[in-house]
Parts: sequence; structure tokens; C-alpha cells
Amino acid sequence: MPVPEGPLVVGVDSSTQSTKALVVDAATGQVVARGQAPHTVGGGAGGDGKESDPEQWWRALGEALEQCGAHARQAAAVSVGGQQHGLVTLDARGRPVRPALLWNDVRSAPQRDRLVEELGGPKVWAERVGSVPAPAFTVTKWAWLKETEPEAARATAAVRLPHDYLTERLTGQGTTDRGDASGTGWWASATESYDEEILERVGLAPGLLPRVLRHGEAAGTVRQLAGLPLSAGALVATGTGDNMAAALGLGLRPGQPVLSLGTSGTVYAVSAHRPADPSGVVAGFADARDAWLPLACTLNCTLAVDRIAALLGRDREAVEPGGSAVLLPFLDGERTPDLPLASGLLYGLRHDTTPGQVLQAAYDGAVFALLTALDRVLDADAAPDAPLLLIGGGARGTAW
Repeated sequence: MPVPEGPLVVGVDSSTQSTKALVVDAATGQVVARGQAPHTVGGGAGGDGKESDPEQWWRALGEALEQCGAHARQAAAVSVGGQQHGLVTLDARGRPVRPALLWNDVRSAPQRDRLVEELGGPKVWAERVGSVPAPAFTVTKWAWLKETEPEAARATAAVRLPHDYLTERLTGQGTTDRGDASGTGWWASATESYDEEILERVGLAPGLLPRVLRHGEAAGTVRQLAGLPLSAGALVATGTGDNMAAALGLGLRPGQPVLSLGTSGTVYAVSAHRPADPSGVVAGFADARDAWLPLACTLNCTLAVDRIAALLGRDREAVEPGGSAVLLPFLDGERTPDLPLASGLLYGLRHDTTPGQVLQAAYDGAVFALLTALDRVLDADAAPDAPLLLIGGGARGTAW
């Protein structure tokens, strides 16, 4: 391995399924080391939720960094990107009160419906917050927790997003950024601040929330922590949500569309204009800098299609053309279209339908919602012939 020309920096992705770490030579962009450690996702009480223990994320971060060896310990800076929307509740000692509610936990659909109505309807939410909250949004999860687990809510001394939690473990300071904060439902894009009326409505004190850092403002430095394979004093950058981090890493200019094929599917583009879609299809997120990131998200993408492949006993690439089968792979409910209580649906089977055609129909069903949302995401900044950038694990698949 050649001697690095510049300082080494660490980028961390704490996603639904695993934590990944890259050590990069900041002068050349060359990756000098990498590591990855898995997470587990549980079903919560009754098995109908999506939960993870935040302590497991911390352990996975340590394992991923350990795999990077001495390069991680030489790093001058680190930044954490994480899955959006998750509700992390911490007690007075900074320990999780309960497992985190993940972005694809849609048990808060009834609370979402009530909140949207109580604040004046979808149009008011879109104009004020930038998005009509889906059951994925953190504000609906907190309302669900207050209603169904009041003791856990009372024990909560701090509320964080997944990337906030890891950043705070590194620095000892409660911080977040405007990009990830814009997916909570209690950060108003119209004022770029926490909305105290919404917080009061769901019974969440503003003092329980992290400070929102400005673009380029550091979150702090790495504390002296036993067993952490990072140097104490290394700079900790703000970090952000996974989609905002991807847009930043791609160097997106306004109007360049991206389709991300992962556990969830997302379509987004950077925009100079603050989004406010009253239909709720497009979430009006902020980006990691000082612009906006209109985004449409589906809950069912690569994981759902892989599940169909497993049920059929076929490799994920073993698709076949033709046939009349239609498959909606809404295995976790769905966000686009807004059907949180939906399940998968297979229609149009014939005697001559093959397993490969059913698998192709699963791909078609997953992609259809994303392509339908694409026109809603793009605005006047987008050129009609702009190439569609594919990222995420699915981007490596021929069938996708």
C-alpha cells in the first residue's frame, strides 16, 4: 500500500442491515481500508414492527473500524451517515430506553393520520414542514410511543436519530444536521428550526432534541474511549442521513436524478427550491449543505424482491420475460403509494406462468412505484435528457 499523500479520514454508513467503514486518503480519494459488521432487525412486540438495539450499532462500528486496522487509528477525522427517521430514545445516562424504531416500522400509521388532521391537513404540513409525514417519520413514532408505551416515553431524557446516536457516542455532544433533521416531522423547512407547536402537540420537550449544526460546523472531537479504534482528538464532522450523504458523495448538481436500489428504494435530486408537495409523494428534505433534496421513497425494494426469489427457490437474477403475472411486493406495507397496512399481492397466474416470470413481475412491481414518483421529484432544474444515476446494492444486479 503506497504512503498516503494527505490525511486519512473515515466515512461510516450505519444502515438497516450493517455498519460499513471506509478509510480514505483525503488527498487522492483512494480507499486504503474498509470494514463491515452486521446488525439484526427484530420485529418488536407481536412481531409486526422493525426494531434494532442502538448498542448493537455501536458494537458494529467498533468491529468495522477494527477491520480497518492501523489506518483507522491514524485517521484525522470521521463522519457518520445513517438510516433516516429512526427513533432512538435515551435515558439520563445516555443508554437506550428501548430498541430503536426503524424507518420501515409503520405501526404509527394511526398516529400519523391523526397528526396530519390535527395540524390542518396535508397542505399545511407540506407548506410548514416541507413534507406530509409518512408513518416512517420520527414524529409519528414518538406519538406512537407516547400512546402505547408511556413508561418508556417518561423514561426518555434524549431523543436522537441513528446517526446522531453514534456521533454523540463519539463526541459526548448531542448534535444533528439539517438534512437528517428534515426527516423527523418536527423540524420545519419553512423556518429551518424545530417547530415548537408540533413538539407540544406530541408531548416532546425541545430540550430533549439535539442541536442542529450548520453546514461545515464540526460536531466535536473523538473522546478517549476504551477499545475504540480511533484516535482521541480526531475531528468528528456533522454527518447526515444516508440519502443526503449519497447526494453529497455523488456531487449532485440541481436536476440530476438518482435512483437508489437498497432495502428501500428512493428517487431524489438536489434542488435550489424548497419542496412542498401536499400529495405526500415527495418528501421535502433538506440536503447536507444549504440546498434541498426532494425525495420519494418506497419501503419495498431489493429485500422484498430477494424474498420473492427465495420463496420461488430461484437465484435473484433468474428472471424470465413474458407472462401475465402482476406482483406488488408490498411485504412491509408501502409508503409510495401510501398504503402502510398493505401486503404483497400476486395476480394474473396462468397454467403456463413460470417462476422466472413471477420473479420478473416482482422486479416490475418494485420499480414501477419508483419510476412513477420520478416525475414528481424532478422540477424545472432537471433536463429531460439527464441520465438516471443508479446506486445502492441493486445497481450491481443485471435484473435490476
